[in-house]
Amino acid sequence: MRGKFDDLIKLIPVLKEKDFGTMIVDRENDGTPEHPIRLPFIDYSESVRELERAIYDFDRNNPDTDLHNYSAILEENGLEWSIESMEHADVSDLDSTVVMALLLGAVRADRFSEGTLLSFLESGAVVRWLERLKEISEEQA
Repeated sequence: MRGKFDDLIKLIPVLKEKDFGTMIVDRENDGTPEHPIRLPFIDYSESVRELERAIYDFDRNNPDTDLHNYSAILEENGLEWSIESMEHADVSDLDSTVVMALLLGAVRADRFSEGTLLSFLESGAVVRWLERLKEISEEQA
């Protein structure tokens, strides 16, 4: 039987390799109207894009978790939707809904501030969250 977190848990080994992506900075254009400078952005690796897809798929396939209210879920559990609070969250006693809210919150934060997800990945927070999901999954088996 397939667990509902399998698509996320399977990414733990590849995310431990720390190949998250590359910062792309436009060094070719000069800022003129004919050659506008593109804003810097992160070209995330395939494994990070797969993580994003798996998080959004989980949200879509599990509407009962109410994850679109991730910031409220975090707040109800004493966490803020901020890098500091989320990165340092003690997940050892958190349930799967709160852990998924951390993951979705990290992905959504990156939409507002490019590179936020990279920060969560580089700090090891994302792998820690995924490992908690793995523990929860094993406890339920």
